[in-house]
Amino acid sequence: MAGPDRMDERLRALGLVEAQRMAQALFADVMARNVIAPGNSEHETGNWIGDLARQVFGTAARRAEPVVRSGPHTVLPYEQELPDRVIGEDDIVVADLGPVLTGYETDFARTLAFGNDPHKHCLIEDLPKIFAAGRDAFYGDSRITGRQLYAEVQAVVAKAGWTLGGWHVGRLVGAPSAANSHTRQVSSFLCTDNDQPLRRSGPGGWQAHWILEIHLVDEHQGFGGSHKGLLDLT
Repeated sequence: MAGPDRMDERLRALGLVEAQRMAQALFADVMARNVIAPGNSEHETGNWIGDLARQVFGTAARRAEPVVRSGPHTVLPYEQELPDRVIGEDDIVVADLGPVLTGYETDFARTLAFGNDPHKHCLIEDLPKIFAAGRDAFYGDSRITGRQLYAEVQAVVAKAGWTLGGWHVGRLVGAPSAANSHTRQVSSFLCTDNDQPLRRSGPGGWQAHWILEIHLVDEHQGFGGSHKGLLDLT
């Protein structure tokens, strides 16, 4: 069976970039409207964000709601279902908008902090810096493997004084079955067991594209944060 042609590849890449642009625009709108605020529960906040996405993007938005985590819930795995929780006045909050958008599978998460806790605000500042360091490592080595990129990110995280949450720092995008967290095909994740180069053809002959996921936790104070986005289509 013939692989995809250049136009198919180009359209697929444009679809991934457009999905991320939509997620960025949605998050900016959420922030402008103060949708995420103390006193609101995680579930109702997720519902409001989903409703807003459908108002703005119509059929380009799924019926699924985003994942909103606050306080101690930000430390736990994101595929784990948790009881609802009301966002507190001094909480840190993660909004993962990946489930909201249709089209090619993508992922996008950002973190914000309420109150004046300097340690939490330090996390907010460090997340995009560590994300940028991981992206720089990817672009700095044309033959980098998943294992090597994981090690690069882990070193930056340790130097900043945080702990990595989870067993990987990203996944293959545009091929959700290959990067399913239940099957855990290590070649589809940026993890210690993936010794394959990231610049390669993926399932069906498509060029592999990646999401970089930075999930930091403070194990002593019991909070964390996430910053997710496209790694190689920037």
